Amino acid sequence: MPNVRTSEYLLNNYNDVYEFCRSRNEPMFISDEGQEDMAIISRATYEKFCSRYELYNLIDEGLEAVENGDVRDLDDFMTDFWKEVKKDR
Repeated sequence: MPNVRTSEYLLNNYNDVYEFCRSRNEPMFISDEGQEDMAIISRATYEKFCSRYELYNLIDEGLEAVENGDVRDLDDFMTDFWKEVKKDR
């Protein structure tokens, strides 16, 4: 169940909000005039979210490439890959 607090609570209890967000991998939702308005999460939780989001985007790009027939032979790819690795050393 989401943890929802008012904007007034945030202003008056910042340390509690801070501790909640740092100790859990979940957001605290802040409401304004009865409407959920924003979510507060720790930086660590945010970075995990961004990493997963980037991974999902890469997977989507790969699936789209396959659907469009934009694929390469694995041996050709690995040959080019190792050339790049050696070049960067």
